[in-house]
Amino acid sequence: MDFELITYKFEDEFLSPYATKARDTKGRLAPLSPCPIRTDFQRDRDRILHCKAFRRLKHKTQVFLSPEGDHYRTRLTHTLEVSQIARTIARALRMNEDLTEAIALGHDLGHTPYGHAGERALNSFTHFKHNEQSLRIVDKLEYDGKGMNLCYEVRDGILNHPSKCTPSTNEGKIVSWSDRIAYINHDIDDAVHGEIISESDIPEVYRKNVGANHGKRINNMILDIINHSFGKKDVSPSKEFVEYIGGLREFLFDKVYYKSLAKAEESKAVDMIKYLYEYYFNNIDLLPKRLLDMDSTKEQKVCDHIAGMSDRYAVMVYQNITIPKNWGL
Repeated sequence: MDFELITYKFEDEFLSPYATKARDTKGRLAPLSPCPIRTDFQRDRDRILHCKAFRRLKHKTQVFLSPEGDHYRTRLTHTLEVSQIARTIARALRMNEDLTEAIALGHDLGHTPYGHAGERALNSFTHFKHNEQSLRIVDKLEYDGKGMNLCYEVRDGILNHPSKCTPSTNEGKIVSWSDRIAYINHDIDDAVHGEIISESDIPEVYRKNVGANHGKRINNMILDIINHSFGKKDVSPSKEFVEYIGGLREFLFDKVYYKSLAKAEESKAVDMIKYLYEYYFNNIDLLPKRLLDMDSTKEQKVCDHIAGMSDRYAVMVYQNITIPKNWGL
């Protein structure tokens, strides 16, 4: 039985005319023999899920550095929340859920240790953006330097998921908005859990019009995108909810990201990442051979090495470099 053909038929009959059909993919960077069970988008989702970079996300900071407690988000749990939100929207709008999930699972693979703090540290030396590094991971670094050879639509969604970018597919746009919905709401939830803010600190306009608690806010943001986009050519929230989402984001920057005690240690993380960059730049021969053999600049090789580290691995390397080891007779 040709299961791939069955999926194509299902997509033709069920999906929106504005969805991206698997049979219409623009293809891969290199030819790949077809799978008798999975479509190209399903294969890309599986490749991302099983790659090393995805597993490392469990030990990478989302927002709060080294929190005490098991309930704060990591980069991995953030990715799973984005995937769940994006799939819910894609299913309701009859978009391609497989493509949506593949983009969502891969969108943050390029994040550095300590999240945006590490990104800023590397960007102080050379051009570094986590979305571009995510694409570099799937194109060049994974599978022992061969890359994952993903479809154009998945790669486009990964590269263009930040809010200032515009993905070429509706599935990519769904992931971009889902990313914002996820981090705004789970960062508020983590900040409340950590007693940095309380629910009553959230301005009344958002508690009244978006939701008075975590679950209601997420649900109402999702419903707004679905109701505003159903049957339309483009996917986006209503004008009102675009403003609400932006306002909640500004609230987080003001009360959590810049001023909270939970971010007080961030400067140390930045200093550590900067130290590691300078150390490896001046001792380039210490990088793994697979990176040294790649056709890339010295700066890129160092960024590839550091961006691939988890938080705790970066700390271990830093300690091994800077702290004297015990010795005995």
